[in-house]
Amino acid sequence: MRIIHFLVICALVISAAYVYRIKMDSTVRTERVLRLRADIREERNKIASLRAEWARLSSPARLQGMVERHLQLKPVEANQFDALKNLPARPPSFIKPNDPDPIGAMIDVVSPDEATGSIPARTPAASAATGGAQ
Repeated sequence: MRIIHFLVICALVISAAYVYRIKMDSTVRTERVLRLRADIREERNKIASLRAEWARLSSPARLQGMVERHLQLKPVEANQFDALKNLPARPPSFIKPNDPDPIGAMIDVVSPDEATGSIPARTPAASAATGGAQ
């Protein structure tokens, strides 16, 4: 009978320790949740104050005052524009309409034997051997 009493007392002590551990874990987690809620509330307050500051900084009345103080802008008037007939003449062209393209002529001067890039020039025999594909 004493052994049963001893085992029951040990089971009660172990279960009490387990319940105490569960209670402490839940208390720690509750405190963490409360701390996170406070942090979230603080961040929301910061966001609200930043939005209010942004609204104040970007208000049209404030921006208009700054423009008037710091920029020497004036409204555009209709007499600032001129008619197309008063535009200056087109600059003279040094190339006649039927003359060949001078840049194209320079490209034609380069011989195909000269290497112009990192790929070596292909000979006609090599092109025929590969079927013309690169």
